[in-house]
Amino acid sequence: MSLFRFWVLEFGSDDTNMARLCSSRFERAARRLGWTQIAGLDEAGRGALFGPVVAAAVILNPKRRIVGLDDSKKLLPERRAELSVRIREFALSWAVAEVDAQRIDAWNIYEASRQAMQAALELLPVQPDYLLIDAMRLDVVIEQKSLIRGDARSVSIAAASILAKTHRDASMEKWDAVYPQYGLARHKGYATPDHLEALRQHGPSPLHRRSFAPVREAGCWAAGAVQEALPLGIWPAGS
Repeated sequence: MSLFRFWVLEFGSDDTNMARLCSSRFERAARRLGWTQIAGLDEAGRGALFGPVVAAAVILNPKRRIVGLDDSKKLLPERRAELSVRIREFALSWAVAEVDAQRIDAWNIYEASRQAMQAALELLPVQPDYLLIDAMRLDVVIEQKSLIRGDARSVSIAAASILAKTHRDASMEKWDAVYPQYGLARHKGYATPDHLEALRQHGPSPLHRRSFAPVREAGCWAAGAVQEALPLGIWPAGS
C-alpha cells in the first residue's frame, strides 16, 4: 500500500473526521509510519482583549491513557483542572509559553500565536519528531500536520489546549486582583458585555491589546477620556 493511500485511509478527509470524537487515531497513524515522539500544540486566548496568548505543547505517553481529553472549551473548569493535573503527571513531556499583549500589538495575533507555539515547542524537555497542530503550521524542521478543530479531534492537541487554557485562566485570576475594575476573573479577558462596559468606563489598562478594535475605540471614547485642544498659531506666518 502506498504511503498516500495509507494516510487517507487512516486519517480520512477533514469532513469525515470533523464528525468523529476526540481520539488517538492521528497519533496511532503517525506511529505506524515510524514517528515516536508526537507532540500536540494548541493556544488559548487568541480572541481575548486582555493579556497574553498562551500556547502549550504536550507529548502524551501512549502507555498511560488519560480518559476525558477533549477541546478545553467543551469542558467545565473543574474538569479542566483535574485533567491538567493528570496531563502534567502522566505526559512524557509538556511545556507552556506565552506572548504578551505588547508583542501581540507589534506582530498581530496570528503571528503571536505561532510564536507562542514555537516557544512552547522549544521548551519541551523531550524533542518531538512529529507535530499535530491546531489549524496552524510552524517554521520548524519537524514533520507536522495541521488539523482544523484539532483540539476536538486529537488527544495530543486536546491535552495542549487544556494546559494552555488552565494556565491562562489562572493568570487572569491573578491579574483580576491588580485590575479589579474589569472583572477579569469572570470573563478571562474576552469581549463580554460587562468587559466592554468596563472599558468604556475606565479605558484600557496597560495589558489590554491596543491593536484590537474594542480596546482601541475604548481608549478614544472612555468616560474619563479628555480631548486636548490643539494649540493655536502653529503654522508659519503667510502659510
